[in-house]
Amino acid sequence: MFATTPLRIVAVSAGLSQPSSTRLLADRLAAATRERLTAEQDRDVEVRVIELRDLAVDIANHLVSGFPSTGLREAIDAVTEADGLIAVTPVFTASYSGLFKSFFDLIDHTALTGKPVVIAATGGTARHSLVLEHALRPLFAYLRAVTVPTSVYAASEDWGSSGDEYTEGLPSRIRRAGGELASAVLGRTVSGASRALGLDDGEDAVVPFEQQLADLRLD
Repeated sequence: MFATTPLRIVAVSAGLSQPSSTRLLADRLAAATRERLTAEQDRDVEVRVIELRDLAVDIANHLVSGFPSTGLREAIDAVTEADGLIAVTPVFTASYSGLFKSFFDLIDHTALTGKPVVIAATGGTARHSLVLEHALRPLFAYLRAVTVPTSVYAASEDWGSSGDEYTEGLPSRIRRAGGELASAVLGRTVSGASRALGLDDGEDAVVPFEQQLADLRLD
């Protein structure tokens, strides 16, 4: 039964506009992850993108009442039950958006323990790229998730750019992050245990989850 259970990848997008570059980045990361997972194993891969803009009123109501709507409850369950998570926010005031933070405030701080996560953000200028390290990575460390090494920041000028001899373009970073998330997902058994690393794992190998979780349990 477990062998035929689809792998579930959930992307959370906190973009506010339509169309949204934040949603576009979430879609491309999800597609890269699905492509790698499909190529490396035989199980189906289900991808769901959660648009927080559609849940903004429900999130605010839950914060003050403590009672989630049906749609918000389903979104929270999808995130906590996913095999892999993609979290993308626009940069507001040099940090993640309030909508993004409010949603993750509603998730129990142990519900994402050991879950592999890609963190990503969009902004108008590359100067805000450090938001991934000073805001998003600590947030998911607190939630006991395991963020993959590659985070993805997309400034306005990154769209359509293929990079140069010194830097990777946005498509390359998306493929690398998606591949790392796929490797992390496949590195877990149904029980959540990690596989043993083999000689063929090379530089894409994931750090054993027991080791990563031990690093997180510093509090």
